[in-house]
Amino acid sequence: MQNVLNIAPQTCINNFQEVPVIDTIYDLTLDNVMLSQEHYESEVRSYPRRIPIAIKTTRGVIVEDTKGQVYIDCLAGAGALALGYNHSEINQVLIEQLNTGVPYQTLDLTTPSKDAFIKAVMKFLPPNFAKNARIQFCGPSGSDAVEASIKLAKLYTKRNTMIAFHGAYHGMTNGSLALTGSLSAKERRTGLMSDVHFFPFPYSYRCSFGLGGEAGAMQGIRYLESVLCDDESGITKPAAIIVEPIQGEGGVIPASALWLQALRRITTEHGILLIFDEIQCGIGRSGDNFAFEASGIEPDILILSKAIGGGMPMSVILYHKKFDCWNPGEHTGTFRGNQLAMASGAKTLEIIARDNLTENARLRGEQLREGLIQLQKKFPQIGDVRGRGLMNAMEIVKPTISNKLGQAEADAQLASLIQRAALERGLIIEKGGRQGAVLRFLPPLIISEVQIDFVLSTLASAFSSVLGD
Repeated sequence: MQNVLNIAPQTCINNFQEVPVIDTIYDLTLDNVMLSQEHYESEVRSYPRRIPIAIKTTRGVIVEDTKGQVYIDCLAGAGALALGYNHSEINQVLIEQLNTGVPYQTLDLTTPSKDAFIKAVMKFLPPNFAKNARIQFCGPSGSDAVEASIKLAKLYTKRNTMIAFHGAYHGMTNGSLALTGSLSAKERRTGLMSDVHFFPFPYSYRCSFGLGGEAGAMQGIRYLESVLCDDESGITKPAAIIVEPIQGEGGVIPASALWLQALRRITTEHGILLIFDEIQCGIGRSGDNFAFEASGIEPDILILSKAIGGGMPMSVILYHKKFDCWNPGEHTGTFRGNQLAMASGAKTLEIIARDNLTENARLRGEQLREGLIQLQKKFPQIGDVRGRGLMNAMEIVKPTISNKLGQAEADAQLASLIQRAALERGLIIEKGGRQGAVLRFLPPLIISEVQIDFVLSTLASAFSSVLGD
């Protein structure tokens, strides 16, 4: 079968030596593998509904499905695959780890792989943060690490209230979902963690205060500070404020350095712990090792998962040693000793530093955003382009229709049509944000300039096919 790229699949896997001509539309009807999954798997499955492909083989940023069709993947395991698929050095380190004879998982017992991983993480951290840092291994998912950070903050401060932000995503377990902004994720749930309060996140395009920019961001800071200083606010002093320096599922919204600095000042003055959730935006994705570094501040607790395991399940929290108030065994988990994740995670951090992939994330992110801005000039249905590093998005709107706040109406249906048209042309992207109207780009940090060109040309073709030239 001729693939959409009009070049041989092997050439695709070798990083696209030339920008391909898009001249074929893929057949996305369900094959036998997909039909089998649909028959046996729970209705809770999500990605196959939007991305109806069955993966056969992968390499780098390239996915080939069971029909022989080839795609560039700008999802990368929701950001977990920092080095893309089947990186040769990661594959080799996994083989070597298996051959050591160490068990696949070891609870929290000591191994050379664990020691090497801890040292690699400490080396990757900002030096000032690392010198007093303690690492805590949690369960395999980011939600597990969020739960651990909640418990630690409450133990240390002896308080129960938590503050999170509109648009936040922190996970699907009881406590992490309570801190998540999405109402649709909560509408059929009861008994979530109590005493959680939400405040506006600096979302310039849809500013809660109708100001936008730094003016809107600082108005949000004033509101938060006024509540904390008001003995009639109805909100008791929180144990912690948790925030994503770049919101992910909420629509890829970066917080400014000024806003984060103000948040750090407020939490310090009030004796509140500041938790940064960098599960998605950390490990080089922002163009820095960690997204918080650009603000010149440090969190009290840092949450990591996804890319920290090098593609294997892993989550950790890091914090200043003065906050380490646990009793032995007070927070445990069987799979916190994943030896394969420790080996692949340490190697991933080494490769990101050695190959300067944070710089590649910065440059390719700038290239992508500039291309999206050019596309926006042609299609007013792109209401906003935003992002940082290789964490980017465009918000799809109805440009001639406003909501009750005078903002452009989100167009979730059009976003879905464009996502589908892009997939038919060989590009995997994801949706998110308000009403699911934000198209999101989370490619591996290894993506090349030529591959970004393909992403942009494919998007242009997708828009033209849906909206007309």
